[in-house]
Amino acid sequence: MSEGSYQIFKYEKPSDMPGGKAIVQLAGSDIIRGRVQVVREGGENNLHSHRGMDGFWMVLAGRVRFYGPGDVVIGEFGKHEGILIPRGEQYWFESASDNEELEILQMAAFEKGTKVERVDAEVQKLNVGSVEVREVTETR
Repeated sequence: MSEGSYQIFKYEKPSDMPGGKAIVQLAGSDIIRGRVQVVREGGENNLHSHRGMDGFWMVLAGRVRFYGPGDVVIGEFGKHEGILIPRGEQYWFESASDNEELEILQMAAFEKGTKVERVDAEVQKLNVGSVEVREVTETR
């Protein structure tokens, strides 16, 4: 991103989610990305990690439960709570809400000079590439 190129965004929860999950891309650069994931049920469906990317997660609405290897619960978080997952750490998450859709802010920071990739430790139950990503960024 060049100096003076600002990205302005406004988050609005999608009202027409075709599946059980939607991703709203807020803004991003070569070293950081901000998204909101909206989850009706389920969530990240398999144990995985990321090379070259740290993940910061904060609940905006609903509840989330994060798991590590062996389905050990790392933590359960409600509104304005969250977790930072360093690159290379394995995790998966699911909505833990009974009556409210999960809205979770995901900030990702990218390690310069490293190929960023998802590393699946288990078979994906949901094709992650099939989840709709909506762009809301306005560049000025």
